[in-house]
Amino acid sequence: MSLGMTIVMLIAAWLAVAAAMLWGVMRISRRHHAPHRALETPRPSAPTSARKPRHATAH
Repeated sequence: MSLGMTIVMLIAAWLAVAAAMLWGVMRISRRHHAPHRALETPRPSAPTSARKPRHATAH
């Protein structure tokens, strides 16, 4: 195999791995992102003592 073909294959393999990693990160970020609710009216908040404790969303 020639040197030029080896270099082209290395670059193509690097691009394939980078694209796969980017796809995975984007997939995870879409799954864990809160939905956008710009059109809803804000609800009145309950008194602080009546609120339930919220759990952390981190995994």
